[in-house]
Amino acid sequence: MHAPKLLGLHASPNRGLRIMLGLLPFILVIGLYLWASDLRLADNPKDKLLPSPSQMVDNIQRLATEPDKRSGKILLWSDTLASLSRIAMGAGAAAIIGILLGLNMGMFKGFSVLFSPVINFISMIPPLAILPILFISFGIGELGKVMLIFIGCCPFIIRDMYLATLAIPRQQVVKALTLGASPLAIVYRVVLPQLMPRAIDSLRLTLGAAWLFLIAAEAIASTEGLGYRIFLVRRYMDMATILPYVAWVTLLGFSIDWLLRTLRLKLYPWYQSGDH
Repeated sequence: MHAPKLLGLHASPNRGLRIMLGLLPFILVIGLYLWASDLRLADNPKDKLLPSPSQMVDNIQRLATEPDKRSGKILLWSDTLASLSRIAMGAGAAAIIGILLGLNMGMFKGFSVLFSPVINFISMIPPLAILPILFISFGIGELGKVMLIFIGCCPFIIRDMYLATLAIPRQQVVKALTLGASPLAIVYRVVLPQLMPRAIDSLRLTLGAAWLFLIAAEAIASTEGLGYRIFLVRRYMDMATILPYVAWVTLLGFSIDWLLRTLRLKLYPWYQSGDH
């Protein structure tokens, strides 16, 4: 008996079927939007709620090619550069601190006893709830936004790295000690390389939250950035700008996730994460 291709516990869709099923929701959403947009624009050509694709293309082309009259910058690219730099600094710092602290907490009981209570406490605080505190403490410049991303992502990575470290077979540590390895050599030359692919996946999982924190921070206190631009034009109900910007943010997030996944597959082909 052949395994079912689509339904059932042992279903195994072929490549063509997987691609078709993956594209189907997008096709349905786009088709529904085009239908609703045509209806609204036919009734009111000046309607701003559901702009036509041509209106969005014209708007985003202007933002991507024409310098702004006030600043002289090309807004789409200056906003993108500002947002990506904040994401890189905040998420990058969270990844470095999260990996090192989670690793040492898992390997050394003293670190775990010292840091676990405060990490668990901080992880329960909604980062957006302390956004005013961060802006008061670090200012409304770049540091305040980066700190929001850092505080929002770092506890998750620490806890994930801590659990991954505990899952390392202790026989490896015993054998390394028997062969004369020092504790630091075991931590950073035996255990750390095994955690790196898991760390990349942890960073991938936190990026969605990082974008949320970034957009919120830029909406409240910023003069450039993707989130700033979205909330700036909302007062004019400029959906022809908002929708392309949201799509652009989504594309950037997807691209970063794909790059990280490709990096993990290239550097650590032995790692089985379960994603596809």
